[in-house]
Formats: sequence, C-alpha cells, structure tokens
Amino acid sequence: MSCLACCCASATCGLCSSVASGISRKSARIAYCGLFGASLVVSWILRETGAPLLEKFPWINTSDSYTKEWYQQQAVLRVSFGNFLFFAIYALIMIGVKDQNDRRDSWHHGGWPLKMIVWFLLVVLMFLVSNFIVSIYGILAKFGAGAFLLVQVVLLLDATHNWNDSWVEKDERKWYIALLVISVVCYIATYAFSGVLFMWFNPSGHDCGLNVFFIVMTMILAFVFAIVALHPAVNGSLLPASVISVYCAYVCYTGLSSEPHDYVCNGLNRSKAVTASTLTLGMLTTVLSVLYSALRAGSSTTFLSPPSSPRAGGKEALLEDPEDGKKGEAEARPVSYSYSFFHIIFALASMYAAMLLSGWTDSSESASLIDVGWTSVWVKICTGWVTAALYIWTLIAPFILPDREFY
Repeated sequence: MSCLACCCASATCGLCSSVASGISRKSARIAYCGLFGASLVVSWILRETGAPLLEKFPWINTSDSYTKEWYQQQAVLRVSFGNFLFFAIYALIMIGVKDQNDRRDSWHHGGWPLKMIVWFLLVVLMFLVSNFIVSIYGILAKFGAGAFLLVQVVLLLDATHNWNDSWVEKDERKWYIALLVISVVCYIATYAFSGVLFMWFNPSGHDCGLNVFFIVMTMILAFVFAIVALHPAVNGSLLPASVISVYCAYVCYTGLSSEPHDYVCNGLNRSKAVTASTLTLGMLTTVLSVLYSALRAGSSTTFLSPPSSPRAGGKEALLEDPEDGKKGEAEARPVSYSYSFFHIIFALASMYAAMLLSGWTDSSESASLIDVGWTSVWVKICTGWVTAALYIWTLIAPFILPDREFY
C-alpha cells in the first residue's frame, strides 16, 4: 500500500513538473496568470471555510471579541500578503532587465516547480505572522488597490486615444463615418443606461438623493466630455469622449450595486438572502476581471517599458511571449515589456483582490457578500470621477502647457 502511495505521489509530482515546464515554454504570462488565479481561489475557499481553523491558532485568536467576519478577513489578507510578497520580490529581482541575454530573463520564464514551492511557502508563512503585521498590510493594501485602479484608468485612456488615432490616420471617409456612428451609439447607450439606473436605484416612495446625485453627475460628466473634446481650442475627438462616458456609467452602476442589501434605495437587492449560485457567479466574475486587468496592465508597453523595447510590442497576442524559442540566438534581443512592472501590477492586483474579497476590510456587511458595502461604493464612484478628471486633463493639458510634449 505504501509503495502504491509513493508511486502515486511520484507520478503526481512528475505531472505537475511537466505541466509547469510545458506552460513556461508556451508563455510565461499565462503561467503567472494561472498562479495568480490559484491564489484568488485559495483566498475564496479559506474565506468561506477557514474561520474555524484560524480560531485554533493562539497567535491569531488573541481576543474573544473577534467575529467570524474578522477571521474571514484574516484568511483573505494573509493569502494576499503571501501572494503580494511573491510578486514584489520578483519585481525587485527583475529591475533593469532589458534584453534576453540577461540571466534573469530565464528566471522570469522558467523554474516553475521552484516558483510554485516558494509561492506556497510564502502563503503558509503569512499564517504564522502576528495580527499587527497583517493589520498594517491591510492598511497598505487599500492604497495598493487604489493604485491598481488608477493604472486601469490610465490604460483605458491610452487605449481609447490610440483607437481614435489609428482610425483617423487611415484618412478615409468610411473610417470617419465609423467613428461618428460608434460615438453616437456610445452616447445613446450612456444616457439610456443612466435612465435605467434611475429606475433601479431611485425607487418611488424613498428619498434617494445620494443615488440621484451619483447618476446625474455621471450624465453631466458625459456632456462635459463632448463639449471639451469638440471645443475648437482643444480639437479633440468624440470617440474617446463617448467611450469614457460609457465606462463612467458602468462604474457608477457597479458602485450603486455595491450598496448594502438592506439599503432601501438599492432596488436590485431587496432581499438579504444570497444564493450559492449568485455568490459563485459574483466570485468568478471578480476573479476573471482581476486576472484580465492585471495581465493586460502588466503586459502593456504604456508604462515603464525598457528603453530598448519597441512600442510595437504592445500589439502582440496577450498570452504569447515573443522571447520563446529565441534563446539560442547570439544577438541580444530586447524584451517586449518590463518584467519588473509586470510583477508590480500583479502585486497591486493581489491587494485589490484582497479588498474585494474582504469588503475593503469593512465588517458591517454580511460575511456571505462579496464587494458590498459603503467603502466599496465610494471607491468605485471616486474611480469614475478620477477617470473623468484624467480624461479632461489629457484634453486640456496641451492647451494649458503648450511648451511641453504629450504622447
């Protein structure tokens, strides 16, 4: 029996090692994506089932006043802490990697069995540290999550401007018509969706002034975008303004939908009961959105690209590394994205995911809910306002600072 167990264990280890090496040859980024996704799943599982276990650890259970929600937050924060350290350490190691001849290039792409072991040990070790250290990390994670959201906003602004410029450069009538049609459709969608938000989050018979303020502000900002973009002194385009308007409306919706379930103005959640399917769907949506955002931001050439890296690298497939299969060439080839920044983004994404799963460390809501509470509401609403401010700045900055070059 013991021989059979040893054979099974050996086969399992061999399979894991083979899978890890196979993934690394195809794409390092998809492997990091899988590792990050695994950390989110572990956080979710421990959040739902780990509270009784944490209560047995004397260095964690230091007070009888701790609630179930507190232990759930601890489980999420400790897994996130280990995940953050893994990517932060790699970010430091990868500083200054500019070409594939650098030894650290192979560290970024290979050694996956060892990476998995290190990641696992870091996560486990975080369950041995004191509550004070975890509480400090919880505070820092709020700022890290904000930085992650800011990166997403800048990427969105860059993508919309690039989209507009690429179609304008074609200088053909059909592309100008396409720009106009998409812009009009986006603006119609923005105001139509805002009307739906009024029905969902401003139910009759209740004083929902705050929700009305959020929705009206979104509509006003969409109008201001168009006015500023079409002003002769700015000479902007309507497409970026319309896309940012849709995004702001969506962010407003996500913020309003995060309002407490017992809040009378939240028309989508009149019942406090949460089904397993709803919870699972919400978690999967969160995992996928964070994964995609982190992967897209980390692989972007918009931020901190190595000086030797061509900007054209951003047009490659998201999960395909151009470095693969070129190690044998003598000529030094520049890396297509910043490895250090790639890991920084995943470190910040770890903080952001922890805030989502812990309700931004707000224990006022039910422990069965994900990303619900007034802290989450204000974070999302403010994200929309920051997006609006940054977009308007991109339009007026060349006019205000004519002596500076903007790309």
